[in-house]
Formats: sequence, structure tokens, C-alpha cells
Amino acid sequence: MKILVADDSKAMRSIVIRTLRQAGYSGHKIIEAADGAEALGIAKSEEPDLIISDWNMPEMNGLDFLIALRAAEFDTPFGFVTTEASPEMRELAEKNGAAFLITKPFTAEDFQRHFDPFLD
Repeated sequence: MKILVADDSKAMRSIVIRTLRQAGYSGHKIIEAADGAEALGIAKSEEPDLIISDWNMPEMNGLDFLIALRAAEFDTPFGFVTTEASPEMRELAEKNGAAFLITKPFTAEDFQRHFDPFLD
């Protein structure tokens, strides 16, 4: 299975990937993207099984990435790992097809709780 991790911070992508491994997802192929535009192209070509995205990124933010992905008729499970989690952001994420929104800092258990339904 493939997991796409989109975040403009290389350090944060590394932390997410390390936490994925700690949560027991080390057997999955991890693909990285530095912004939403790059992630959209990768999602279309690689067809990942799960997408984890930051909200605030240059070129194309996470919400615009999600909207573009859904407009292209991809129903890949998609969620946010972000520092921002206001009720309005959660509502926007859900309304546009996000499966989850995990706030930073996060734990391996947070990942398991949200990802297990998609990565059995």
C-alpha cells in the first residue's frame, strides 16, 4: 500500500514518516510531496491508498489540494495533520471530503486511530 505525505517542511515530513513507522505502518511505501501542487500530480500518477497533508503550504494549500483531488474524481482517503484545528477548519475539511484532521503534536496512537480503517 502507498501513503502520500504532503508538507512543505522536510523536517515535518520526516516526523510524520517516523511516526507512521512507530504506529506500525513501516511496510507501506511512503511518497513525499513538498506542496499541494506537487502532491496533486503525484496522487494522480501514483494513486496512493491514503493521503496525509498539511493545511498551510505554498503553491497549493492542503484544502485546495483536497478540493482539486475530489474534482478529479479521486476518492482516496485524505486527512490533515496540521497545527490549525479551529471548528471552522474542521468543518471545511469534512465538507470537502477529508476523513480526519489530526492536530500537531501527534502520537503514533493518533495515527493508528485514524489510519487503521483505511490501511487494514
